[in-house]
Amino acid sequence: MKTDFDKEELKAIEEIGDAHIGDTARTPMRPDAFALSDIEKIALIREDVEHIMHTLGLDLTDDSLRGTPNRVAKMFVNEIFGGLHPDRKPKASTFKNNYKYGEMLVEKNITVYSTCEHHLLPIVGRAHVAYISNGTVVGLSKMNRIVDYYAKRPQVQERLTMQIVKELQEALGTEDVACVIDAKHLCVNSRGIRDIESSTVTSEYGGKFKEEAVRREFLDYINLDTEF
Repeated sequence: MKTDFDKEELKAIEEIGDAHIGDTARTPMRPDAFALSDIEKIALIREDVEHIMHTLGLDLTDDSLRGTPNRVAKMFVNEIFGGLHPDRKPKASTFKNNYKYGEMLVEKNITVYSTCEHHLLPIVGRAHVAYISNGTVVGLSKMNRIVDYYAKRPQVQERLTMQIVKELQEALGTEDVACVIDAKHLCVNSRGIRDIESSTVTSEYGGKFKEEAVRREFLDYINLDTEF
């Protein structure tokens, strides 16, 4: 792996990182991404975190810091990046639309906890997902699980939005799926410009949702006051 970069290369890397560009809906993974077991990955990441903390000058013999490398390693593999492993992909159980519901179904305010792949800082927000059945429906909780699965990986918000729509389109056998995500990026809120008020909104519309009237109906549902 290349570790030495000249000034021009570093400048280009910084510019790409700040641009938040994603050129594909596929998470970039190496072919050997799952050659190591989770236990082996945790052991290696623990060593890397120890090295980072040591380089920063922290005393790893301190009671408060001693367990940090192991906690971080386990968190990376089992929690915040758990969505990288295909074995953790939720099964989107579908059912026949026996009650012939033909209108839009919207699951709004789904909690999003993800991680910016450029700075490895949190992305926190809400996803709003909708579809129009063509004869098949999916369990409501599965929509939340699909959002959570794709959020649990290093992400750019544009890609996350596209992945959610694509997964539901495949599960439901219809193009009529939409997703809007409104989220705060701590790489903007807590570093760099440090703008704590701004958030990022992305959308992906498929099939009938590309029609202005259908899209407007979806956005109106999102804005409904559903506080109880």
